[in-house]
Amino acid sequence: MAFAMTMLSWSVIEYSQKYEAIDEYKHTRDLIKWGTDYLLLTFNSSASKIDKIYCQVGGSQNGSRQPDDLYCWQRPEDMDYPRPSRVVNAGSDLAGEMAAALAAASIVFRDDEVYSKKLVRGAETVYAFARDLGKRQPYSRGKPYIEPFYNSTGYYDEFIWGATWLYYATGNVNYIRWATEPGFSKHSKALYRISDLSVLSWDNKLPAAMLLLTRCRIFLNPGYPYEEMLHMYHNKTELNMCSYLQQFNVFNWTKGGMIQLSSGRPQPLQYVANTAFLASLFVDYLNATRVPGFQCGSKFIPLDVLRSFATSQINYILGDNPMKMSYVVGYGTKFPRHIHHRGASIPNDKRRYSCTGGWKWRDSPKPNPNNITGAMVGGPDRFDRFRDVRKNYNFTEPTLAGNAGLVAALSSLTSSGGIGIDKNRMFSAVPPLYPPSPPPPPAWKP
Repeated sequence: MAFAMTMLSWSVIEYSQKYEAIDEYKHTRDLIKWGTDYLLLTFNSSASKIDKIYCQVGGSQNGSRQPDDLYCWQRPEDMDYPRPSRVVNAGSDLAGEMAAALAAASIVFRDDEVYSKKLVRGAETVYAFARDLGKRQPYSRGKPYIEPFYNSTGYYDEFIWGATWLYYATGNVNYIRWATEPGFSKHSKALYRISDLSVLSWDNKLPAAMLLLTRCRIFLNPGYPYEEMLHMYHNKTELNMCSYLQQFNVFNWTKGGMIQLSSGRPQPLQYVANTAFLASLFVDYLNATRVPGFQCGSKFIPLDVLRSFATSQINYILGDNPMKMSYVVGYGTKFPRHIHHRGASIPNDKRRYSCTGGWKWRDSPKPNPNNITGAMVGGPDRFDRFRDVRKNYNFTEPTLAGNAGLVAALSSLTSSGGIGIDKNRMFSAVPPLYPPSPPPPPAWKP
């Protein structure tokens, strides 16, 4: 959830005029507030130091035959089996992403001073938890109800990501210093040429964090002592963008035109949507400074090439694919009808279904009685094939994280509300990083 809220907030900060043009600005802010209100309840947000975070409600264990979130198939309002809250006393990755979500949202809600300050306080508190030397480990480690499903591979990317958002939210130079800390870059392998690390996901924030810091370099040019790391992150961001282009053969592509950012693993569309957003946003950053393109080695890449990549990937999701199917429920005439979603699959027939009583709807070959309109599913396999089967969640499951990336990408690519970003909103709390110019002398009087 935290990653989804960060992505939504980022897109609103950059493209508020587009949300307003399609009358979705208030709606999207309401969605973000729904998420951040929840996050603020998961720790003591009025304290400056905390020792625990409630990280999950419910869950399951592999192979469980007891009533739990995997074994049962029920509407949320019918669930009556135990769903205990899971608590962690260490988890830098979780806390770092929560800090990013709350800090980014504080910029969205800057017109609500009380709420914005509450979000900033919460962000600073969880970021301090993340950096606590005694709590530096992935939150999922050794947690049987978490690790098999939400295994986190590290936390140094969240250190950079959270610090960057807190710098933009507060203007506190300590955060830009941490965001450009060479040790964080080293431990996260941010500058390594590892293709998987150029793919944005809920588990890997590196390409997004480096793009966000590239924004700082492009528009603010803060100079010493940050320039060296910002310059390297800018270069790595350009390399990431090069890697997304088919001509450089970094990633495999399906015959139907989808970039395989997950190395052929299931549920690819969340990675495709996230990457389309990053690519389109980078184009807008360069356009805002009237830079016509970037270098991929000796080859100059015009911005329209990268924008075309982003557009082609979103078009694939929306139906320009070998299946001629939109992977967004309710868009077009052909879209998945057997979504892996409890509420959508059980009819509104005024009957309560037990834990196992709902299995008949899970296993039914009939289309869902309720459309979860707007939801993007997991997507096709590496051969562009899609199985519209409810039990096969690798194809038909929608996720918050994936759909937030899709919304962000669509907001970037739409022409509604005009082209380009809001360059200044992100920096409204950031003071000049150099001494202010002295006032001009008074007018000379003879």
